[in-house]
Amino acid sequence: MLVFATVGLIVRHIPLPESVIAFCRAFLGAFSSLSLPAQKGEAAREKLWEHRYKLFSCGFAMGFTWIFLFKAFASTTVAAAVICYYMAPIFVLFFSPFSFGEQLTKGKVLSVLFAFCGMILVSGIFGESSGANAEGMIYGLLAAFFYVCVMMINKTLGGLTPYESTLVEVILAALILLPYVFWTEDVSHLVLTGSEWGYLLFLSLFVIGFTYALFFSALPKLEAAAIALYTYIDPIVAVLLSTFLLHERFTPGMFLGAVLILLPTAVQEIRSFHNKVKGE
Repeated sequence: MLVFATVGLIVRHIPLPESVIAFCRAFLGAFSSLSLPAQKGEAAREKLWEHRYKLFSCGFAMGFTWIFLFKAFASTTVAAAVICYYMAPIFVLFFSPFSFGEQLTKGKVLSVLFAFCGMILVSGIFGESSGANAEGMIYGLLAAFFYVCVMMINKTLGGLTPYESTLVEVILAALILLPYVFWTEDVSHLVLTGSEWGYLLFLSLFVIGFTYALFFSALPKLEAAAIALYTYIDPIVAVLLSTFLLHERFTPGMFLGAVLILLPTAVQEIRSFHNKVKGE
């Protein structure tokens, strides 16, 4: 999770259009993802073919998650972008009763309301400017929306391991983003220095390949409550890095907003895990 927290800082050092960065991340990440363990044989191919439309949708959503997230990093502070992106679990809480028939409890409703209030505080419209702006926050929320699509579709991919679904989705994201990049960008004049190539390769090969492998291999060994808590290391560290390394302003209002967005979701996930344990 500490590596994931550095994405915003790394993107700031890559002078490429956001769609090009997203494509390179998917294309190079697809090669590094080949190291992830996956099932082989006819059964695996049948499962992949069975879920082909869902996997294609996930690849599309994954690609545009990265585009909008990188646009958010370029348009507003890293802290504001990350906090908006972490509205994704709130969106899941809101949409799950309609998509999966899950119960909409009082706690979930309160989490959504707290998160809405937190977004208002993060925007800084009631206080001193924090460097956040509406355009960047909208990009962050769009990234969160597409990430929710990835999460909710993946929830229905029965018979596939996280390794397999991630590998296929990253490959499909690269294939989908390729025509989009050539349609929207003039790539003929794009040039990177050695250090900028290093940032891009780190973002693509290391974060997608090595870090994803560690993340997925750790999941079976951790309890759900621990996983929920560890996922919140990412936004906390990202905010700290943006404050101390990029010298971005992080006001008390933004801090309170971040708490209102992140804390209720963590509490909901931990409570859900304990209820599940009691029911077993």
